[in-house]
Amino acid sequence: MTLIGWFQIALFCAVVLALVKPLGAYMTRVFAGERTILSPVLVPIERGLYRAAGIDARHEQTWLGYGLAMLVFHALGFVSLYAILRLQDGLPLNPMGQAAVAPDLALNTAVSFVTNTNWQNYGGESTLSYLSQMLGLTPQNFLSAATGLALAVALTRGFARASSRTVGSFWVDLTRCTLYVLLPLCIGLTLFYVWQGMPQTLGASVDATTLEGARQTIAVGPVASQVAIKMLGTNGGGFFNANAAHPFENPTALANLVQMVTIFALGAAMTNVFGRMVGDERQGWAILAAMGVLFLAGVAVTYASEAAGSPALNGLGFSAGNMEGKEIRFGIVASALFAVVTTAASCGAVNAMHDSFTALGGLIPMLNMQLGEIIVGGVGAGLYGMLVFVLVALFVAGLMVGRTPEYLGKKIEAKEVKMAMLAILCLPLMMLGLTALATVLPAGLAGPANAGPHGFSEILYAFTSAAANNGSAFAGLTGNTLFYNTTLALGMAVGRFMVIVPALAIAGSLAAKKTLPASAGTLPTHGGLFVGLLVGVILIVGGLTFFPALALGPVVEHLAGAAGQTFAAGG
Repeated sequence: MTLIGWFQIALFCAVVLALVKPLGAYMTRVFAGERTILSPVLVPIERGLYRAAGIDARHEQTWLGYGLAMLVFHALGFVSLYAILRLQDGLPLNPMGQAAVAPDLALNTAVSFVTNTNWQNYGGESTLSYLSQMLGLTPQNFLSAATGLALAVALTRGFARASSRTVGSFWVDLTRCTLYVLLPLCIGLTLFYVWQGMPQTLGASVDATTLEGARQTIAVGPVASQVAIKMLGTNGGGFFNANAAHPFENPTALANLVQMVTIFALGAAMTNVFGRMVGDERQGWAILAAMGVLFLAGVAVTYASEAAGSPALNGLGFSAGNMEGKEIRFGIVASALFAVVTTAASCGAVNAMHDSFTALGGLIPMLNMQLGEIIVGGVGAGLYGMLVFVLVALFVAGLMVGRTPEYLGKKIEAKEVKMAMLAILCLPLMMLGLTALATVLPAGLAGPANAGPHGFSEILYAFTSAAANNGSAFAGLTGNTLFYNTTLALGMAVGRFMVIVPALAIAGSLAAKKTLPASAGTLPTHGGLFVGLLVGVILIVGGLTFFPALALGPVVEHLAGAAGQTFAAGG
């Protein structure tokens, strides 16, 4: 590790923190329907969209109506995307003549993009047409991200309102988020990325002749516009198979920094939105502090592990750190930081191959996802995931003192705690249950490229990534099979919607309650004590749930490597 490396990490953190308040203030005004700098241009468009869709912007929904609208909307999105993928060989904007996507791969891809996961069992430039990328994937990148933000706002209203039956309108929240937040930012980011050297064209691939005289086909396309929303919306799906390690998706060090910042920007700012909406910004800063503690701990372990390098290579006299699977343009620190950022934010974009990380370096990205999208998390998903853990932490604190827990003047009772536990437990059910299934079935064991604990880690990482709606992969697993396409799709769907629905139920229950004044027995939830309690509960829940599985994978791999034991390739 070096001072320059830590300076890069500190610079990234400083930029993200500087954006929290201005973005938070702007988004709060957007979701409250107040005037913003873009209102003169966008308000007529917003009203026109409501008229065309037959939506009354003044009509709000109960939590059940909000949830049903969201589920129906995404069901239709799945059907439309699946149809585009299956029919792409007969649709326009297919200059490379890409064939129709196979049924099981189309299923996996449609579920992946509708759930904001963007898991890819295919190479983008060799499988999808421009139409599929632009009309199929890109709209889902916007809409799935907007859904996450909308649901976080709905849950926040549950804490902020009193004696209310409604939590907002899904259609209004979705429209405003897309129109006022995601689209303007993505237009600016697209222009920036084009300036940095990303292609943005509808032309076919370019043929070039190398210095040796060989002929090379260089894939291009509408890359910059897709990269803008894939990072800002924490989607992560790459236009190219190599994702953000590809020079056309991540051409410069500045572009790399901006991509990492945009992954965190909206998720971090949502904590400020929460604080503003509940009338106490300190509550938002406390939640962000808990996220920050977990994030910085993960960065420190990953950076230290990658800088230390492989014990086997160190024994041979190579002590320059672990550069396997990393772009020389970015090096160890930018690769380690990117890995922690993308898995802390459920983004899934990668600028290095996590399969080539050291055992402990690969453990942290996996643990980030297993904790459930709460370390900043996906846009919106990080906030409502963290608020679920807040309720559990307050429940634990209440048990310690024999008192009914409270949060922001709302009594946390049995219904809210049950819903919170349902949201938390559905993730390990998918992550560990499907991993267990894959490790005993021949179809599952045919996937990993490595033997021993690393092969187990490849399987565990895949289902962890799917259920956490992250989308990154260890890159050593052959996932484009009937077994993995279907099981990963199941994990993605459950990991998304079985967290969202209980969170909305909590929102509805809390919104209907009266707000009680704080008393002498109320636990302050904006200070260091609460932050420590929250971080402790998260780590204990994660440790008790996932440590046995992690011990079979990265932990035993690290111990074996330290003892000089290696494992041959092959399943």
